[in-house]
Amino acid sequence: MRIIAIDPGYERLGIAILEKTTKEHLLFSECFKTPSSLPFVERLELVGREVARVVKEFSPEVLAIENLFISNNQKTAMRVAEVRGAILYQARLLGLGVYEYTPLQIKTATTGYGKATKAQVASLVGKIIPEAKSLKQDDEVDAVAIGITHFAYAGHQKRLAV
Repeated sequence: MRIIAIDPGYERLGIAILEKTTKEHLLFSECFKTPSSLPFVERLELVGREVARVVKEFSPEVLAIENLFISNNQKTAMRVAEVRGAILYQARLLGLGVYEYTPLQIKTATTGYGKATKAQVASLVGKIIPEAKSLKQDDEVDAVAIGITHFAYAGHQKRLAV
């Protein structure tokens, strides 16, 4: 099974391509950044284009994405929701199945503890997928964690009817 896992954001977007045969492998990851000097709608377009480019290059079967975490900053939450909408739209255009995971599910799947810290998640992501040890950006690590979560829940999670 090959998946694209995304940690959504409009300034930084974590993208990972993972594959599971007998073991999980990281095939690609990046922290895609959009320039803050651009209008938001152009940043949305860039995100959509990058997701489409990566999907076309690696041919994943499904998209695993983090469910929206509502922060104290409502403007940021709204913008991230819009980015998620663009990603979900692009995924459906490209024929991908779509699965969402909450931060609690991601922490539980990667560490076994739903209140794990970012450092604990990062540490265990590197142990589960050794190729991820060299990742420097939190967004990339988070995307890989979302991918690991999908592998853990695959078959148990209902696909979104998007």
